[in-house]
Amino acid sequence: DERAAVAGALARAGLRPPERFFLRYPHELSGGQRQRVVIAGALVLEPELLVADEPVASLDASVRGEILALLLRLRTELGLSALVVTHDLGLAWNIADRVAVMYLGRIVETGEVEQVLTAPRHPYTQALLSVLPEAPGAPVVLTGEPPDPSRIPGGCRFHARCQILASGEAERAGIATACRTQDPGVLSGDGTAQVACHWAHAVADTEAATPAP
Repeated sequence: DERAAVAGALARAGLRPPERFFLRYPHELSGGQRQRVVIAGALVLEPELLVADEPVASLDASVRGEILALLLRLRTELGLSALVVTHDLGLAWNIADRVAVMYLGRIVETGEVEQVLTAPRHPYTQALLSVLPEAPGAPVVLTGEPPDPSRIPGGCRFHARCQILASGEAERAGIATACRTQDPGVLSGDGTAQVACHWAHAVADTEAATPAP
């Protein structure tokens, strides 16, 4: 029955015994418990895909680890696919098999998590990773403000803030006009990596034309 289904979902989310939580109000629960209730609410529908939007935001470090472990366990035990939306690159590294990087509503780079986070090819992904404490070299500081989402600029959506364009490298490579006026296509790379960037296309073409030593 419905009560048993709710109890089972609460238990799978780590709230045991589940009957203790049936009549509890949100203000009576900790942040971690509230997040587990949200997860249980999804599980009771027996989904094949679990969508989690910033699942560990505003939680302290120990609770973040518990929720992350819960999501990984549920994915394994129930055979779930999980789509996790996050600004936390550390979370993406720990929970994802694949990662997609979005800028201004469009995916600009996607691939296996290790490919994208250790060898990024899109300038926006490179800028994101450059500010991590463990990143080598100086951080990339983007200039300007993100464009208004209701007035998407022509060309590459990132061109107004792109460090490759700002530095003159795109001009020297002969792609600056394309960056400003042409929507970049998606470049398929090794394995399952893809990137939407004129600069990445130019680099790939150069590498392909360079004979192996």
